[in-house]
Amino acid sequence: MAEERLAFDRNRPEIVGVLNVTPDSFSDGGRFVTTTRGAGVDVAGVLAAAKESIVGGATLLDVGGESTRPGAVSVSCEEELARTLPAVEALVEATSTPVSIDTRKAAVADAALEAGATVVNDVSGGHADADLLRVTAAHGAWLVLGHLRGTPETMQDAPHYEAVLEEVADELAASMALALAAGVARDRIVIDPGIGFGKRLEDNLSLIVGVRRLGEVLDRPIMLGPSRKAFLGTLTGDPPEARDTATHAACAIAAFLGVEALRVHDPAGASRAARVGVALGQAAREDAA
Repeated sequence: MAEERLAFDRNRPEIVGVLNVTPDSFSDGGRFVTTTRGAGVDVAGVLAAAKESIVGGATLLDVGGESTRPGAVSVSCEEELARTLPAVEALVEATSTPVSIDTRKAAVADAALEAGATVVNDVSGGHADADLLRVTAAHGAWLVLGHLRGTPETMQDAPHYEAVLEEVADELAASMALALAAGVARDRIVIDPGIGFGKRLEDNLSLIVGVRRLGEVLDRPIMLGPSRKAFLGTLTGDPPEARDTATHAACAIAAFLGVEALRVHDPAGASRAARVGVALGQAAREDAA
């Protein structure tokens, strides 16, 4: 089965290729959708981009049909299904690479899993739609629990933390408890600290450098998504489309620290950066032994 290829091993982190079938995502909105409704999905374009991602090193393809950029407004379930389902079906048929559905809605997750997706990536950590957790459990799928306070529309309205690592760990532990109570297997849960989701610059930096401790506290693999995020633009002055070099630097550091998955727009560059980071991390651990 394709999903068993996912190991979430820090010595070979999963490279998660982003495929946003949205008109309004912060970095690549409109790449595969030319209208605000789902009828404009360019499935051939999605497949071409997916094949390029796989050649570049992607081991998981993450399909999203609703923008979760700061200030984004939720779309209807019907719109999200119209955007994502054709892409998921085509990817499952055309490639053996596992497919993830990036959604906060149970109905979208259920349809994508029925179509052959094997991972649900929920940026809300199971809080937006409790039925999503039960759907994931019923399919025996992997579940990525993201950290988010509020909604994408409100998350950047003066976010504040006294101790970001501890607070995020506590809130993700609560999300894990909900998932386990809904029947999701513990060994199918992956944690995402939500870089850029209701975080200040200093919060994002603290979460990245403390990511190994977060994984140890929660005892679950970590997926990190620094790709082209605003904090990189704050540091470099670059617009989203020019942030891949900065993203690769963050990916190398994250791989050095031992994250098990990296969600990125440029799998080729990120996979190279991750290989360097992994090798340096292994050398550091050997020297410390």
